[in-house]
Amino acid sequence: MPVRVYIEDTDAGGIVFYANYLKYMERARTECLRDAAIDLDAWHREHRRLFVVRSVTVDYHLPAQFDDQLTVNANTMTIRPASILMEQPIFRGEQLLLSSTVKLACVDADTLAPTAIPNAIREAMTREL
Repeated sequence: MPVRVYIEDTDAGGIVFYANYLKYMERARTECLRDAAIDLDAWHREHRRLFVVRSVTVDYHLPAQFDDQLTVNANTMTIRPASILMEQPIFRGEQLLLSSTVKLACVDADTLAPTAIPNAIREAMTREL
């Protein structure tokens, strides 16, 4: 997913504030699911399921700066019964700026207890592997 760095994304030195990379990654995961024909809002309303971030590991390699054009990836690595592990590197051209993994847990929207990922979502995400 392409992302342009705006002034609002940066600190006083013109470098992307570290937490904004998490926002970019969230957008890329949402677009990845949308590309797999998964409407998370519909799943929430109809099946009372949510995906929540369970853990994030991030290594910052190089800083992004104002007006940079970035590419934010969201690659499915593994799908378990109630979780998905994704790799989310961020690039500026060929330069790796950030490497990360994100574990998403599928939870019941009412109890927030872990629950199985619905088969339709599992199948759509498996096609992405």
